[in-house]
Amino acid sequence: MARKVTSKRAASAASKVLRDGRTSKASKTAAGSALSQREKRK
Repeated sequence: MARKVTSKRAASAASKVLRDGRTSKASKTAAGSALSQREKRK
C-alpha cells in the first residue's frame, strides 16, 4: 500500500484552519487528518 504524505503547502493551510476559530467541525476534522499524514520532522 502506498504511503500518502501531505505536502508542506497543504499542511500549512490545514494548520491555519485549525487555528481559526470560525471554521466548521468538518473543516477541522479534515485539517487534522491532513496533518496526521504529514511526515514527522527529524
